[in-house]
Amino acid sequence: MAAIIFFRSRDLETVSRFYTERCGMELWLDQGGCRIYSSGEQLLGFCQREEADTGGTITFFFQTREEVDEAYRQNRDIALSPPQENPAYRIYHFYACDPEGRSVEFQCFDHSLPGYW
Repeated sequence: MAAIIFFRSRDLETVSRFYTERCGMELWLDQGGCRIYSSGEQLLGFCQREEADTGGTITFFFQTREEVDEAYRQNRDIALSPPQENPAYRIYHFYACDPEGRSVEFQCFDHSLPGYW
């Protein structure tokens, strides 16, 4: 089974640019007022509405720390802090905010992942 997570968006154009230009997602399906983006196995949908959904965290994960560092270099202006280790979860990560205030995390796991790497 596949899944799509949808979010309400106040500014679909700005959010669309953010997720394609900064996060490297590709437009998967344009439904006019709703656009669905893909990155690997992740599908995110954003729909134009009066209010934006800003709860939760959208996490992009990479294979290496170097990829997290590169994501940080590209998003330093919106990052909440530099990348750091989190020993409790065995990850290396940083958080940023998208244009509407959603929490976006960029991370890699410091251990192997079944079915990934």
